[in-house]
Amino acid sequence: MKPTVSIVKIGGAFLETPGLVETFTGAFAAMPGLKVLIHGGGQRATQLSTRLGIEPQMVDGRRITDAAALEVAVMVYGGWANKTLVARLQALGCPALGVSGADADLIRAHKRPVGAIDYGFVGDVEQVNLPALKALLGAGLVPVFCALTHDGKGQMLNTNADTIAAELAIALGAEFESHLFYCFEKEGVLRDVNDPGSVIPVIDPDLYKSLKDGQQIAAGMLPKLHNCFQSLQRGVGRVFIGSPALLSPQRKTFTEVTL
Repeated sequence: MKPTVSIVKIGGAFLETPGLVETFTGAFAAMPGLKVLIHGGGQRATQLSTRLGIEPQMVDGRRITDAAALEVAVMVYGGWANKTLVARLQALGCPALGVSGADADLIRAHKRPVGAIDYGFVGDVEQVNLPALKALLGAGLVPVFCALTHDGKGQMLNTNADTIAAELAIALGAEFESHLFYCFEKEGVLRDVNDPGSVIPVIDPDLYKSLKDGQQIAAGMLPKLHNCFQSLQRGVGRVFIGSPALLSPQRKTFTEVTL
């Protein structure tokens, strides 16, 4: 029987909202077994960009990463956000180790080709260094990934944190029973975005298509669900979406994505 590893992704909002970060770090630190954390930091990056006089560029909710924006991303994601989160986890007795994809060549990516939109220094994941990641886990460490990768030629790249989480879960799924958790401020995927009690307990491909066709899913949730299905198709054992409460074995309200 394969050992289980939990891959947990949180958005940058958790690092910005008093109360949420404490709730999350407490729940994550208490999770038993092997685990990996991936975090965002877009809100703080936008704030710092504005303070530096660098106007953030967004297209359909996705950040355009030119050279100046990449500097900010490395400062915020790999610096403030990552190390603040690691320090909070250490205070709870969790042996966290902050990393980017460049550290130990953990995640290599390529710069996204220019199409209708030039996203700049945005990376699409090519490979995860499974032996290096296993070595960290085997040493009793808890890797905490920021949303940065590299191309193996000296170039850092901004990479979507949801995608990094999915790719890590897929890679680990080759040798572990990998469980992927997308953790945010809601208790799950909502049938009605204005009704926090309308959590959908299970979403399979047929229901997903129906909800998507009926425009019942918030636009920002669509790419996350796409990553969920891709992960399951490529060997991830289970995928969940919900609040920090879903990290507890006694979790009650959440969404599970299934095939």
